[in-house]
Amino acid sequence: MMDLLKRSSYYYELPEELIAQDPLEKRSDSRLMHVDKKTGAFSHHRFYEVGDFLKKGDCLVINNTRVIPARLLGEKEGTGGAIEILLLKRITDTRWECIVRPGKKLRKGAGVSFGDGRLKGEITEVLPDGNRYVDFEFEGIFEEVLDALGEMPLPPYITHKLSDKERYQTVYAKYEGSAAAPTAGLHFTKELLEDIKMQGVNIAELTLHVGLGTFRPVKEDDLRNHTMHTEHYEITEETAELINKTKRDGGRIISVGTTSTRTLESAADESGIVHAGSDDTDIFIYPGYRFKVTDALITNFHLPESTLIMLVSAFVGRDEIIKAYEEAVRERYRFFSFGDAMIII
Repeated sequence: MMDLLKRSSYYYELPEELIAQDPLEKRSDSRLMHVDKKTGAFSHHRFYEVGDFLKKGDCLVINNTRVIPARLLGEKEGTGGAIEILLLKRITDTRWECIVRPGKKLRKGAGVSFGDGRLKGEITEVLPDGNRYVDFEFEGIFEEVLDALGEMPLPPYITHKLSDKERYQTVYAKYEGSAAAPTAGLHFTKELLEDIKMQGVNIAELTLHVGLGTFRPVKEDDLRNHTMHTEHYEITEETAELINKTKRDGGRIISVGTTSTRTLESAADESGIVHAGSDDTDIFIYPGYRFKVTDALITNFHLPESTLIMLVSAFVGRDEIIKAYEEAVRERYRFFSFGDAMIII
């Protein structure tokens, strides 16, 4: 019998050529696999048909975070050696928690420089997990400096350079703070969202700033020993009330992406009531978890043995998900961030 607490239970074979390297010309032209939540049966569609699975009175929940160009390429002061810094989390106006490469050269007190000195930094603390606190110096507004000097922190499996930064943003991205995009939302166009609203489907926005930990592989054989990364979320009173009213009125909550799902499940009490507020979450959802809010899920196809495929397996069943993924491989779906989508409903 399959052990659902073992990392290896979430492995599947994926040909490398199915990893999408570039976004499609039109977002909503991506393919959409429907997985029936009750039976596990699947069928094949296009994303612009997603409205066919929604009903009047449902509520679509989207994550309106905006990705910052968090990858900085520069040099170590004094030696001129090439370095890379990935901004993870803002601590103060000038201090960020970062991943640095190469770590051995960037000990406490080391100075770094970007854009011929337009942005400078000092390593002020080495954290237990190897990340660093970096204090930055700059003139003007940090976001403008970052926009000029930074690159989009695309996942390591994407090797092509992104020509248009906006293609790694959702069309509804608002609040800057993510080191990675909530990729299930990349398939929506403004026109498609308007069509969904016209069907009588409500759209609720929340914010979860996605960290690069979302790509961190699970190294522990036993899922119970995996330490989940922490991410910050915010839910407004308006959003909480819209979600709770939908549930009271018998509508379904359709979560767009694992980030929206983790936020909803973190902010809900045991009776399924979502509470407004701002907090950090390190919730790790894997089979055995009882969903309190989420009725349906729109998501991409995720890496083998990742926390993301474990969450999706918790939602519909591990066997059903592996079968659906194997079907997606046979049908030559595109995988991961710029790939195709699945709706489980």
